[in-house]
Amino acid sequence: MYLEHFGLKRQPFKITPDTSLFYKGSKRGAALEALKYSVISGEGIIKVVGEVGSGKTMLCRMLEVELPDNIEVVYIANPSLSPENILHVIAFELHLAINNQSDKLEVMQKLQQYLLDKHSKGKQVVVFVEEAQSMPVETLEEIRLLSNLETSHHKLLQMILFGQPELDEKLRDTSIRQLRERITHSFYLDPFPTTDIYEYLNFRMRAVGYRGPDIFTKKIANNIEKKSKGLTRRINILADKALLAVYSEGGHGISRKHISIAAKDSEFDQSKNHKPAIVAVIVVAVIAASFWLGTLIPSGETKIVEQLISKQPDIQQPVLTEVVNEFKAESVIRDVPESLLERRIQSTEEWLGTAGKDDFTIQLVLMDAEFDEKVVKFLEESKDPLNIEKVFVYQAYIRGKKMYSVLYNSYNDWQQANAQLRALPRNLKANGPYLRTVKGIRADIRKSQQFIRAGTNNTGVLN
Repeated sequence: MYLEHFGLKRQPFKITPDTSLFYKGSKRGAALEALKYSVISGEGIIKVVGEVGSGKTMLCRMLEVELPDNIEVVYIANPSLSPENILHVIAFELHLAINNQSDKLEVMQKLQQYLLDKHSKGKQVVVFVEEAQSMPVETLEEIRLLSNLETSHHKLLQMILFGQPELDEKLRDTSIRQLRERITHSFYLDPFPTTDIYEYLNFRMRAVGYRGPDIFTKKIANNIEKKSKGLTRRINILADKALLAVYSEGGHGISRKHISIAAKDSEFDQSKNHKPAIVAVIVVAVIAASFWLGTLIPSGETKIVEQLISKQPDIQQPVLTEVVNEFKAESVIRDVPESLLERRIQSTEEWLGTAGKDDFTIQLVLMDAEFDEKVVKFLEESKDPLNIEKVFVYQAYIRGKKMYSVLYNSYNDWQQANAQLRALPRNLKANGPYLRTVKGIRADIRKSQQFIRAGTNNTGVLN
């Protein structure tokens, strides 16, 4: 390992949160202070949103450490709980005298009495919910009802929802608008800019014992920013692997080569030529728009491709030919399913055409549409525990990013759907599955159509 080589006492870039290495720059310190103030002031529901790997868990751990002793923290790491279970989980965490057979009224009464006792002693209780975007809408509504527990002047129970941007999407659902209005403070964790990445990397190195000149220069920080998109988890992974690469060579200085090696090994290398990718993205977007709107006309292929060529004159002809061929292959894929993924997408269209709007399904996972092979792998691995013919897949744009939503089965009874959700294998539960309605899925598709229309100019090419 490289620790002795660089004179370090421990690893500086572990991806598991280490509160002793908390970096207060890039507004993280300010967010922590604001969260502390909100909790101590007795505010009701607080929301913290950030992309995957933006540092939400670290902030959550730091807040728990920084809060005064009179505040008791309940931590919920698995948000895919039913409305019936959320009360029990909170009560169990508070060590109340209940069991699995205790009904909702009994649990609520004991919880309220416990909170009143705490309040009379000048103490507070706050619930941290991680990955809140995976919490079913019905459970989020139950949280709103819990926020009603109060005295004439103070809330008895506070909630902090830590989630990905999908949480904001979920909170736009009109069925839980009352919850949205109860959120008193919202925080968004922005990605780190280059300057903060430079300071963050060297802060962590020195915090674990490094005493030499800065290993991570501003140029290297700029390179890391491009490949990590400013997300702390990716920054940590790149920095750790770059240090290992330098150590393996016996050197001490990090170069762009080491960052490129680390990025390639981490499968988020962005150092390749982006021009062909831009063309491909536009083509895929055109296909997606045509697919959703039902306007894919083979005779229109040449015109669209000619428009693409005119907008990208510096792309070599072989690249354009490859893109054109891919476009033509995609243009007929809806008529002749050629893969497991395509078959499941087609089955989903048929299912959505007949399912009732109040029917339920289980959302197993949300996956980046940029990586089809990972989606296919997930489907292949799901064949054994699940009936693959009941697995559905559709595309949706979330915050401008195309995603695949993978669903399982169709139910017209909530209890039956919830029982199936609970019975899912452990490996599938790890993705935070939750129940959704057909009505909500159709709304996703309509929003995607609107997004494509809004981003498409008169020539049919996305702006």
